[in-house]
Amino acid sequence: MTKTRLFFVTDIHGSDRLFLKFVNAGKVYKANVLVLGGDITGKTVTPIFDQGGSWKAQYVGTWKEVHSENELNDLERNIRDLGSYPFRTTHGEWEKLRQNEATMEDVFTQVMTASVKRWVQIAEERLKPIGARIIINTGNDDLPVVGDILAHSDYVVYPNERIVLIDDNHEMPSVSYSNMTPWKCPGDLSEEELLSKIEKTTSSLTDPKNSLFNFHCPPHDTQIDLAPRLDENLRPILTPGGEPDMGHAGSTSVRQMIEKLQPLAGLHGHIHESRGLSKIGRTPCFNPGSEYATGVLRGLILNLSDKKLDNYVFTEG
Repeated sequence: MTKTRLFFVTDIHGSDRLFLKFVNAGKVYKANVLVLGGDITGKTVTPIFDQGGSWKAQYVGTWKEVHSENELNDLERNIRDLGSYPFRTTHGEWEKLRQNEATMEDVFTQVMTASVKRWVQIAEERLKPIGARIIINTGNDDLPVVGDILAHSDYVVYPNERIVLIDDNHEMPSVSYSNMTPWKCPGDLSEEELLSKIEKTTSSLTDPKNSLFNFHCPPHDTQIDLAPRLDENLRPILTPGGEPDMGHAGSTSVRQMIEKLQPLAGLHGHIHESRGLSKIGRTPCFNPGSEYATGVLRGLILNLSDKKLDNYVFTEG
């Protein structure tokens, strides 16, 4: 009987610390297959200003000044651990960049792509020797160039909009996109467009009921798609008790296809606050959640045999 252990995480948003924990978990958890479900890149660039003999950057809300190359390297590593991209510059150069949106976008793309390429190299160096497979998908936050980088790797598998064999018995269709969000991210689609991509991706499944759906967006109206409701200024709406008013933010298209095809399991992310499990018919749908800003890696282990999901464990560390 074939046994496969799959380790799934998502929404690490550029955090070096979480990516290193993810690849190291392959050996720790004895996982055959590691899957990163999307939203892998960071959102910000942190300038580190050259002051002629020292360097200074705003880090975790305070200014940090360093005076040696070793201290500078440590500062850059700490910034990357938080999911931002360090960028050495001067005050004058930075002010010029801020005045040109296109140039600033070029800088972000430059430092972001360098980080993704470094991650691909790290994954191969650490996982190839132990025989583990790694599958990395993009999410709705990630720019298209990220998928291009992943697709060019000879080792990392980029699965978006296609079916990947997890083992001899389990197929995994993957879709990186989301229904529309208030932020209009690069991978946000209308429900009609999203449904079309899911239908096309799943159309060639040989055994849908024995497959794993790796869809970044969770299904609508479940316990794993609850997010704070926002007002017109994108600020959380609060209940009379002062708590965030939560609403369902998942995709009706994702739910429709899970109801129709009833896969073995659904692997989702996107909504950081909604760690947990919801069943749709026979299908357990999982969201490990995300706490990337705190350095805590939330994950999920699935133990698979020929025609079944034997068991699962949520992880945190």
